[in-house]
Amino acid sequence: MAGRAAEHSKHTEGGADPEPAERDAGRGADTGPGATVAERVRQVEGGLSPAERKIARALTANYPAAGLESASGLASRAGVSAPTVVRFVARLGFDGYRHFQQSLREEVQARHASPLTLAPVIGAESPTSELVEAAQQVSSATLSQTFTALPEQEFDQAVGLICDPAKRIACFGGRFSQLLAEYLDLHLRLLRPGTLLHSAAPGRDAGFRLDLSRRDVCVVFDFRRYQDDTVRLARHAHERGAKIVLFTDPWLSPVAEFADVVLPARVEAPSPFDSIVAPLALVDALVAAVHARLGAAADERMRAAEEEWSGEAGE
Repeated sequence: MAGRAAEHSKHTEGGADPEPAERDAGRGADTGPGATVAERVRQVEGGLSPAERKIARALTANYPAAGLESASGLASRAGVSAPTVVRFVARLGFDGYRHFQQSLREEVQARHASPLTLAPVIGAESPTSELVEAAQQVSSATLSQTFTALPEQEFDQAVGLICDPAKRIACFGGRFSQLLAEYLDLHLRLLRPGTLLHSAAPGRDAGFRLDLSRRDVCVVFDFRRYQDDTVRLARHAHERGAKIVLFTDPWLSPVAEFADVVLPARVEAPSPFDSIVAPLALVDALVAAVHARLGAAADERMRAAEEEWSGEAGE
């Protein structure tokens, strides 16, 4: 049973280049099981050379398609040499460019997975004890992998954007991920003014789209089988100057191409349906960080809300 759960977790977001011997020794990506190429890039980005950062930007801007080009094609897209691309791929922990592309091809398959193509880790005849063990193992793995791979600089940037009193915060997601958007909004409105939950209900979407501007931060939730209307709304917000904070999976929603902050979370589950356990834990971490950053102002607002509730209960 342990082996099946582990397997499910594994398979189911310019200038002179220094000499590689001087720069690369002992500094490859420290990847865990099932780490995506995007996760590997985030792990090493702090130590990349200027030329390697160009490759990382080119790859992220059209992920994962840019990496499925030839090495010379990716080099041309990034404006660097082909040998620099080869060294970059080695920095990510791959044995060669073919290995790098094979990983990306597996990601493409994972991005299009559905409940009909994902096999559950237990069968119809499995006892309840086996289900409990599988759920514990898979959930623990998704939480551990999510926080191990968390890009701390981007997390800090998300906290800063949400705590900015000059910004209006709007949360929205897709058919299932709207639950996460609502959960985050319910907390944020207790911590600061100027927050809203957007739902594309009849008569509401047009006004929201018209009002989007540079004063907005849109917190977007979009997970695999990415929802076209969510992506379109996020792109529209970006084009109108809003900042985009994206919660997504390791295979990256198309919103990642233009998002200001990308926070990926694992979504594997013991069932064939994707889980929100790790994304929800990441939202909880964000709420805790926002509360800590806002400090006394947040506590004062929370006390005022408690008084309002108490007054309503007494009427």
